[in-house]
Amino acid sequence: MENSVRARIVRIGNSRGIRIPKVWLEQLNLGDEVELAIQEDSLVVRPAHSAREGWSSAFQAMALHHDDGLIDQPQSTEWDREEWQW
Repeated sequence: MENSVRARIVRIGNSRGIRIPKVWLEQLNLGDEVELAIQEDSLVVRPAHSAREGWSSAFQAMALHHDDGLIDQPQSTEWDREEWQW
């Protein structure tokens, strides 16, 4: 395997962990959270992506295309008519 190093698995409480070389952390831009996956017989570590990543640009594109309006018109309910005071 090209560009590999040998690492020890160390005890961290009831779990185990590995130390990732600093240069690799910087090269891969790994933050405080990562995503782990198993592919065949390998452990894959990759940067964690935000659940809302890309939403800002998607909303800007929607506004540009005037596709950011309400689908349905607001409907007043019985509670709105009888209980709510404007």
